[in-house]
Amino acid sequence: MAAHRGSSGTLRRRQCGNLPDMAELIPIDSADDPRLADYVHLRESSLRRSLEAEHGIFIAEGDKVIRRAIETGYQPRSFLLAERWVSSLQDILDATPAPVFVVTEALAEAITGFHVHRGALASLLRTSGGTMADLLPLNRLVVLEDLVDHANVGTIIRSAAGLGWDGVLLSPRSADPLYRRAVKTSMGAVFALPWARMDDWAHGLEVLKQHGFTVVAMSPRSSAVPLADLAASIAEQPECRLALLVGTEGDGLSDRWLAQADVVVQIPMSHEIDSLNVAAATAIACYALGPAQRR
Repeated sequence: MAAHRGSSGTLRRRQCGNLPDMAELIPIDSADDPRLADYVHLRESSLRRSLEAEHGIFIAEGDKVIRRAIETGYQPRSFLLAERWVSSLQDILDATPAPVFVVTEALAEAITGFHVHRGALASLLRTSGGTMADLLPLNRLVVLEDLVDHANVGTIIRSAAGLGWDGVLLSPRSADPLYRRAVKTSMGAVFALPWARMDDWAHGLEVLKQHGFTVVAMSPRSSAVPLADLAASIAEQPECRLALLVGTEGDGLSDRWLAQADVVVQIPMSHEIDSLNVAAATAIACYALGPAQRR
């Protein structure tokens, strides 16, 4: 479709027939442009947390993730795109009044502080989100205690969604599922799978038990029940509701949560490896204990 530059220096595609206004493309040639504030220093997690909390936003990276976020209902505040990605998001861009900042890939790297290899970013408005109470009617929950690595949080949410679990509950100190890296590693699953923060770390497991969940803790301790044994038992109880607890990348679950669990399970290891990465271990447990194994 033909295009022309308006008096403001923006690039706007001409309106065709009775179609609504097309997206306004705004060429950017300086990393210091104040309109790009949402995208500055994306690798500095502490700075991003304060900025995103202040403005109520989060960043999605990649055309597929951006599309999934918007189709799920998140409202875009702006887009930052390399020109080659405009066409793949055309329908999304045309359906929103949010500005579309078009940059070279080198400029995108200067703005964000890293190589934006997917060439597409969007700043979206956060919603108030769900609550722990919203998750209590569900049957299969993964519960994260103090996981601070955003990539692990995103990967766990992706695994839980893909393997048929119903939601993810996070302790108050766990990483933000809407932080850019968590969103990216989840491949947008954070927009599809219900998740919420636990109201009270000290008593949260008691609430789960009161609502009929069997609380299963994962630990490499030798006294734990092999995962396969629990899976065999669960297969005979199709109505069993499970809350799967996984802990920090280094220390694992706290003693308090381990003590409150109904059962502690382990994945037997070999070759003198004591444990797996928390995201890998969670994926294995979600498969072994998930709904797919009851079919």
